[in-house]
Amino acid sequence: MNKIKHSVVLGGLLALACGSALADQAVADAAKAMANNAGCFTCHSIQHKDNTGGKLPIGPAWEDVAAQYKGKPGAADFLTRIVLEGSNPYSSHWKNKAAGIAMPPNAVVVSENQARQIVYWILSLK
Repeated sequence: MNKIKHSVVLGGLLALACGSALADQAVADAAKAMANNAGCFTCHSIQHKDNTGGKLPIGPAWEDVAAQYKGKPGAADFLTRIVLEGSNPYSSHWKNKAAGIAMPPNAVVVSENQARQIVYWILSLK
């Protein structure tokens, strides 16, 4: 009887874990689709690519963004504002890592809620 109880509990925990993983994947897929529909992949990629042939990407890879802002207080709010309003062309912190000097404002293609969802997904990248 005790083995059956443990099996049921273990099965429930596995189902919760799988359900959580599926939910996380659904959120990631939705954010990726929003980013794609907004044209973000024109300048950004998800994964870091080494600079080959002297060509820098237009915008930083989102894995690099996630690494730079990992654990920083207010990062999600700051990046959401950058997505919506654009970045300052005179103070790029991606110098020598990305060719673009500034990110244009995107408030015309994404809402604040959508921008925040995309940013949370980017910050979740490893």
